[in-house]
Amino acid sequence: MTGKDVPGLQEAASVIPAGTKINVTFLGNEDLEMRVAASKAVKDLGFVPVPHISARRLKSQDQLEEFLGRLQEVGATEHVFSVGGDPAVPEGPYPDSLSVIRTGILQKYGVKEVSIAGYPEGHPDIKDDVLWRHLEDKSAALKEQGLDAVILTQFSFDTDPVMGWIKDVRSRGIDTEIRIGTPGPAGIKRLLGFARRFGIGANAMIVKKYGFSLTNLMGTAGPDRFVSDLSALLGKDEAAGPVKLHFYTFGGLRATSEWVAEYRAAQA
Repeated sequence: MTGKDVPGLQEAASVIPAGTKINVTFLGNEDLEMRVAASKAVKDLGFVPVPHISARRLKSQDQLEEFLGRLQEVGATEHVFSVGGDPAVPEGPYPDSLSVIRTGILQKYGVKEVSIAGYPEGHPDIKDDVLWRHLEDKSAALKEQGLDAVILTQFSFDTDPVMGWIKDVRSRGIDTEIRIGTPGPAGIKRLLGFARRFGIGANAMIVKKYGFSLTNLMGTAGPDRFVSDLSALLGKDEAAGPVKLHFYTFGGLRATSEWVAEYRAAQA
C-alpha cells in the first residue's frame, strides 16, 4: 500500500487475515507523516507493517534515524524492506540498500527482519551480475548482523523465469525465505503498463500463459493460473526451500484480498 491507501486498507481489513504482512511504500510524493500514519494504521488494524526504506531517497543519516524513530514510536520497526529506490542519483549518502544495512542503525530502532529485493527477470537499469553480487552481499550482511531476512521479488507473469531464478538463488547457498511478487487482479492495460515500467516480460505468449489476451485490453485478469502453476512446480522441487507470495495490489487492496479469500476457499 502507499501512504494514500489508508481508507482502502480500512475497507479491506475485514477480508485480510490477522497478522498479514503489509508493505508500506516510500515514494517521492509522500512525506514522513503519511508514511508513519500508514504504518500505524496497518499495526492498529491487526496486521504487520513492513515499511519501505528507500536508500537513494534518503538525504542524510539524520533523516533515516528520524524515520526509524517515528516508526518505532508506533510499533512499526520489527519488519522493514530495504530497497535502493528510483532516483538515478542518490539524494544523500546511501547509493543502495546494502549501504543502509551496513550502517548497523536498523537494530538500534528494533528492526528484527529485513526484506531485500529480488529480480527473477532482471532489472532494466542494473546488470545481472551486479544484482547477484548485491543479493549475496546483503544476505551475508544480514546474517552477520543477526537479522532475519526475506527476499521479496518483483512481480512476474511467467513461472519459468521464476523457478529458474529460485534455483539460482539456492545454488548460491542462500536459504532465505523467498516471497514471489504476484499481481493481484487488475485491469489488463494497467498490468501491462506496470510490466513495461519495470522491465517485466509481457509478450503475447507469456500473457496467454498467464491467462489473458492482448486483444482484450479492456478486461481484467487475476493470478489464478500463475499461482496454481507455481504451486505445482514448487511441490515437485524439494530444493526450492521456503517460498511464499507477495501481492502487488494494482487493482486495489480489497480486490486482491477478496481474490485471495476466494482462491483459498476454492483450494480447500
